[in-house]
Amino acid sequence: MNSAGSERILSASELQQFVERLWRCAGSEEREARLIADHLVSANLSGHDSHGVGMIPTYIRSIAGGYLKINQHARLTKDAGAVLTFDGQQAFGQVAAREAIDAGIERAAKLGLAAVGLHNAHHIGRIGFWAEACARAGFISFHFVNVTGDPMVAPFGGSDRRFGTNPFCAVFPRPGQAPLLLDFATSAIAFGKTRVAWHKGAKVPDNALIDSEGRGTRDPAVMHEPPYGALLPFGQHKGYALAAMCEILGGALSGGRTTYTETLQGSHDAIFNCMTTIILDPQAFDAPQMQDEAQAFIDWVKASPQSGEQAIQVPGEWEEGNRRRREQHGIPIDHSSWREILAAALEAGMPADEVERYR
Repeated sequence: MNSAGSERILSASELQQFVERLWRCAGSEEREARLIADHLVSANLSGHDSHGVGMIPTYIRSIAGGYLKINQHARLTKDAGAVLTFDGQQAFGQVAAREAIDAGIERAAKLGLAAVGLHNAHHIGRIGFWAEACARAGFISFHFVNVTGDPMVAPFGGSDRRFGTNPFCAVFPRPGQAPLLLDFATSAIAFGKTRVAWHKGAKVPDNALIDSEGRGTRDPAVMHEPPYGALLPFGQHKGYALAAMCEILGGALSGGRTTYTETLQGSHDAIFNCMTTIILDPQAFDAPQMQDEAQAFIDWVKASPQSGEQAIQVPGEWEEGNRRRREQHGIPIDHSSWREILAAALEAGMPADEVERYR
């Protein structure tokens, strides 16, 4: 562990050990602590700090508020063969989604495809993590996700927050190579990225936020200090339309809830996700040239003359590059976020002398 300017640099193994210890002190069983740490550190490694260890203070507040339940598990509510539905029972999303996705992978291995609905799970984190699990098993997957009752995004043409950041994700496995991975919030930027910018005292890109009066702004404080503003959907009407479909397909179809007056949570610490996942075994298709065709397309695209300094990348390549760099050089965490994380560790019950070693 070392400091670099305004950042704290930790190795992945050091951060993993710290996060596991924190959740053990908070009361999590060994497996739960490991699953949470695996997911959060993986998000940081992939470059998605918005979904990494910076979520810990929110989780601690959610436990204190009675929203998040420690040592809880997903419960199967319906088994329809190729379709499984789970109630997350307010468990850590890192646990509930792990159990639901594992069941879906097992069912897809038998039937060639499976659909999994998961509702009432606390924050399931970076959705690409679950797609990557499907890809490691050799499967294609699609994920529709909503954030129930925690509006942060304004509809296209609207001026206040009406729905969540509602991610969409898809993955295509490639034997011997990193999978093609599409994973993004349907908002212009993720809420967590405003939190990271707010801690750093940085601005966000143009056309990502509006203030409480509906005016465009680059100040992330409008998402963290009253009077609150809202995120904008990416791609104007296109991102809004995809967000709406994620709300319905992720929320309603999974057996969960969508966002409206009666489902509002009243706290940003109560992050409840619903997810509908489709898992496909590519070997079940009559497509013997599938991988060759995919690679031919990738080669064709990458042969385009570059228009600037930015290299042409395929979906998922950005994350792979971040993993290589951060596994070698460590994971940077801004000092403001790290102070909040250490304060959360104390609240979780980690002894003060242990916390002090990480300052």
